[in-house]
Amino acid sequence: MHPAAPFRVTEVEAILAHLSVYPFMGFFAAGEAGLRVAHAPVVVRREGQGLTLDFHLSRNNALTATFARGGRALAVSQGPDAYVSPDWYAAADQVPTWNYLTVEAEGEVTPLDDLGLVALLDDLSAQEEARLAPKAPWTRQKMSPGRFEAMLAGIQGFRLRPRRLESTVKLSQNKAADERARVAAALGDHPIARAMGPGASD
Repeated sequence: MHPAAPFRVTEVEAILAHLSVYPFMGFFAAGEAGLRVAHAPVVVRREGQGLTLDFHLSRNNALTATFARGGRALAVSQGPDAYVSPDWYAAADQVPTWNYLTVEAEGEVTPLDDLGLVALLDDLSAQEEARLAPKAPWTRQKMSPGRFEAMLAGIQGFRLRPRRLESTVKLSQNKAADERARVAAALGDHPIARAMGPGASD
């Protein structure tokens, strides 16, 4: 995460809002062949006062065997990002920088059983199909009998329980309001400009 406090967010609801829009994450861990990353969409679940991130990987993925034994991982969700030119400021002697949104979750990974994997896949497809409304949602009932069950053999489900969960929301909060407004105007209709809108700075 960014070391500067103004850019750091630990409020759970704000992090969940980010993950609801950007659920595709990179999972970083040290495997037998060294440092590796796997990429997968997640389903976020409430678990008591905390939450979990459920995901699945191909059984051929380099990290599947590592996660199947349990272990620690770092998961990262990348949101939009944008280069910020010094020319957009009124103040002199500025330098280029980058505005961006990210979430990091670090914790223990454990494998899901078969029922947990099926529940994950059903919930994941429902989660993503809902974004395509008004299209009628796809469900696995549309598949040929036995095909879904046969394909399950090729994947493994996992659950990450975050011990650390935080976000970087770097939107020029270290600049004066008028400078932030200039940056947002220069970015036009970029998602970062919209994130820098009213209420984004404080």
